[in-house]
Amino acid sequence: MRNVCFVFTFLIALNPVFAQKSNSGHIKKSSLELPRIEVIPITETNTNRHYELYIKLPEGYSEKNNKKHPVIYFTDAMWQIEILSGTTQYILEDVILVGISWQKNIDKNLKKEIGEHLSRYRDYSIKKSSNKVRQTKYQFGEANNHLNFIRNDVITYVENNYRTDDDNRTYFGYSMGGEFGAYILLAQPDTFKNYILGSPSLYNDIETLSEFNFKRKKLNVNVFISYGSLEKKLGSSINQLISMLKSRNDASLFLKHAVIEGSHQTAFPMTAVQSMYWLSDLMK
Repeated sequence: MRNVCFVFTFLIALNPVFAQKSNSGHIKKSSLELPRIEVIPITETNTNRHYELYIKLPEGYSEKNNKKHPVIYFTDAMWQIEILSGTTQYILEDVILVGISWQKNIDKNLKKEIGEHLSRYRDYSIKKSSNKVRQTKYQFGEANNHLNFIRNDVITYVENNYRTDDDNRTYFGYSMGGEFGAYILLAQPDTFKNYILGSPSLYNDIETLSEFNFKRKKLNVNVFISYGSLEKKLGSSINQLISMLKSRNDASLFLKHAVIEGSHQTAFPMTAVQSMYWLSDLMK
């Protein structure tokens, strides 16, 4: 089963390009666009930062006029869309996928230096950096602002424009996206019903997260937390989070913990597949 899943995730992660010969004998190439994915521009109300939503509707959505669908929201949309699209196509075919991009209108010089994913360091991180140079460049610690954007702008847009099951929202985040998800879970748990936190980057965040841990008596959520078997240092921090959640003795919290074979990089594909199986069981 493991080998089958590995091959499956490997194949759907590929970015294929079709080619055909032109009349002159040269190969004419064209990019393959993923089917049924809409790209919707959206602006953060408070800051005028521009983002995009990658929205994939279930097959046959337009014919099922009365059916409401659970929604999976995920960060790092450009990195995650292919594997989540392929996996849910087979495991959770009735869900709506909503990927949230990185900020589009970022500083051009910093974009060239660091990459188009620059805003994730700001949007997904919980604390500011004590290094003034790094803080000026990356603007760490704006998770609360990004959460407000998701709650007030993203979710509002999606639920106003699509047939969604508003009581069945899921968050999927990996690495810093998982860190951001841990923050949402403890700061505003009612944002989502299900949380998937893959290898959350919690190296220095446990103390900050603990400040939120007992502010609410009941979380009323389902949580999947995982990390790679080779992630020893990160795994230690994640285990602290797991212990913190268990110490709540909260009967409304259903927690699943998985150690997945591999490193921070290689554990990702199986994290996506295993968490979608976990989610499908919840939705039966």
